[in-house]
Amino acid sequence: MSQINIRQDARVVSERAILVHVALPGQPQHKDPFQELAALADTAGAVVVGLLEQARPAPRAGTYIGKGKVEELAAMVKALDASLVLFDNDLSPNQIRDLEKIVSCKVLDRSELILDIFAGRASTRQAKLQVEIAQLQYTAPRLRAMWSHLGQVTGGAPMGVGTRGPGETQLETDRRLVQRRLQQLRRELEEVLARKQREVAERRLEHYTVGIVGYTNAGKSTLFNALTSGGAFANNQLFATLGTRVEQWNLGGGNIAMLSDTVGFIRDLPHHLVASFKSTLEETIHAHVLLLVVDASDDTAREQLKTVEEVLGDIGADDQPRLLVLNKFDRLGEAERRAWREALPEAIAVSALDGEGLELLRSLVLAHMRGPVREVLFSVPLADGRTVDFIEKRTEVRERRYDDAGNVELRVTIGRRQLDQLLARGGNFRLDGRPATAALEAWDGTPPAKVRRSRPHERHEMMDERTSGQSS
Repeated sequence: MSQINIRQDARVVSERAILVHVALPGQPQHKDPFQELAALADTAGAVVVGLLEQARPAPRAGTYIGKGKVEELAAMVKALDASLVLFDNDLSPNQIRDLEKIVSCKVLDRSELILDIFAGRASTRQAKLQVEIAQLQYTAPRLRAMWSHLGQVTGGAPMGVGTRGPGETQLETDRRLVQRRLQQLRRELEEVLARKQREVAERRLEHYTVGIVGYTNAGKSTLFNALTSGGAFANNQLFATLGTRVEQWNLGGGNIAMLSDTVGFIRDLPHHLVASFKSTLEETIHAHVLLLVVDASDDTAREQLKTVEEVLGDIGADDQPRLLVLNKFDRLGEAERRAWREALPEAIAVSALDGEGLELLRSLVLAHMRGPVREVLFSVPLADGRTVDFIEKRTEVRERRYDDAGNVELRVTIGRRQLDQLLARGGNFRLDGRPATAALEAWDGTPPAKVRRSRPHERHEMMDERTSGQSS
């Protein structure tokens, strides 16, 4: 299958870059509007040599920034020997093309920069497939007119009779190539996703699952390492984690949760990238509880929290319990700590580095895992060793005796959610002398919770109307 030449010059490693930020009405205002774009540029490997800012009532149609600012930008590029301009906004293909002609260097917008970072960090087969799909969907409208890749239509044969349909334009040829490549990538990704979804569904059935989510660089991987045996890559850099890592988290009393660390979120994350990475976030979508981690020391923490909540809604992870975790609390002064506690009294203040608040976090997750607790009498056939083992290891057994029918009777203190999990695992038992299902419904008036199976992977349209509209 031929490869599509889409912005092969998009790599930004070691390039001297000028950052451009355009403030528009209705956008959040930040103390340092270049802070996040500079961090993205650094993550991608670029060297920032200049900054340019403009406030406008609306983007200029041809070049996004005003005519005077374009001239100023061109002068900066020449004076600073820059080879790259990075916009903290999303530009149209025509705007990028026109700007590149005027400033005589490469121009990338925010979304293409993020895609470049993801492409450089993707290491697993799944991540690479997802990144290429996202790149094709986003970058296809920016295809350059290159005869070299049109020659690949017929497997590399020279252009000639039979290679073009009547009246076919180059844009139509480009679109067909993109669609063909997307079909192949999605077929390959479907195979990977099927295995992934089975793994997630089985893990959720067998274990209590907890997902760590949050803004990129909020300290999620550091927290993950502090709560488990570690192994997650933790670095003071945006998108340090692109894949998902799952480890056991010992909650005490024989209770083990499966904790997952996932890719961080960021404002204005390209929608194609969110769609493509839904499978990477399977652990998050189907976790029993989410730890929503916020860097409390960041000036934009509240805006970051809003972004994370919006992305969670976009990916369908909006019906689980959430625990808000204020990380890096050790960096705050007393006045800042007091302000956070007054604003979000339910939040758990922690420091993943020095261990502050981690014991409280563990106890709260354990309480979620157990659910409402009460004392009950189990009657379990001895042949069902799996159920007996679960009860013995994960509950407080107060009394134990055996009857002549081959059953063991266990009087225990157990949580409602643990009982639901036992039933979901196919446990064979009676509860307080009654069938388990009837006894559970009588407990609080609600039937046993059903296991939430992994949703089928949502197939993407070949080229959505938004992409097609940009292409034209």
